[in-house]
Amino acid sequence: MSHGPAGTQGSVATTGGDRSSGVFVFAPALFLTVTLERRGDSDELHLHPGGQGLWIARMLTSLGVDVVLCGPAGGETGLVARTLVAHEGISVSPVEVASWSGAYVHDRRSGDRTVLADMPPQPLSRHELDELYGAAVVTALEHPVSVLGGPHEPSPVPPDVYRRLASDVRSSDRLVVADLSGPPLDAVLAGGVDVLKVSHEDLISDGRAEDDAIEELAAAAAELQRRGAANVVVSRGEQPALLLAGDDAYEVAAPALEAADPTGAGDSMTAGIAAGLVEERGVVDAVRFGAAAGALNATRHGKGTGDRSQVERLARRVDVCPLVATPRTGR
Repeated sequence: MSHGPAGTQGSVATTGGDRSSGVFVFAPALFLTVTLERRGDSDELHLHPGGQGLWIARMLTSLGVDVVLCGPAGGETGLVARTLVAHEGISVSPVEVASWSGAYVHDRRSGDRTVLADMPPQPLSRHELDELYGAAVVTALEHPVSVLGGPHEPSPVPPDVYRRLASDVRSSDRLVVADLSGPPLDAVLAGGVDVLKVSHEDLISDGRAEDDAIEELAAAAAELQRRGAANVVVSRGEQPALLLAGDDAYEVAAPALEAADPTGAGDSMTAGIAAGLVEERGVVDAVRFGAAAGALNATRHGKGTGDRSQVERLARRVDVCPLVATPRTGR
């Protein structure tokens, strides 16, 4: 499958050279997460790295895929977060910055999640942005598949970084997977993207879809294709995902499983899609694998965690059926 790539049934084309066999993950917002838990009569405090890019990279690692995470790390929070990333066995290519990385403190001792503190990452300076972009594009070009994770709000990087990175990476016949919304999504469309994953909630909140009717979401996905996404995956919570692959449209239904923590299931789905592409599956099979990864992660406590053999087995039970609904037009 060549670059106008990820055709519906093809496989990722390899071009040789010094390209690695793994996945590059762009993580402009790396967090330090602090969580208070209660076990018996004692309190427990847990420190972990966080952020969408990190959760995607963690799931890729769980799936046995070599991954390199690249993002800014600054201040005490950045130092601790990058150390914890490396401790998880994830290769990290940090860009040291003066701006502090984000952090938050959550209290889950009651069983519910209560936010005690939330410190967003600081915006990067022009020099820091240049350093980050250089590190990201060079590392991305060493890998056949790149995943562009979303920033935090407020974002430490401007949306145009996504346009430039997607355009530069694809121009060298590498595949780009993006999991974005808002202005960064508009930017990555301008650069071009091979597989775009977006939630139905984000389509509605961004004003790209009026409601969650399948016809409305299909029309919104078709518009995203027209604007620069070769293939579009719309996650729909517990409902079957929607896949527009080239000229074909499908519903992708994973088995219904009771969720322990559904947050982060979309990131695990994105990771599974990237894993499928780097293993040279066609985009339909890659999305099937991603749907299994997302569904299984939702049954676990811990974002971006899973078991490769279990995901493979569950993927065999993921149904991919042609979409019968007709996209709404005239909007």
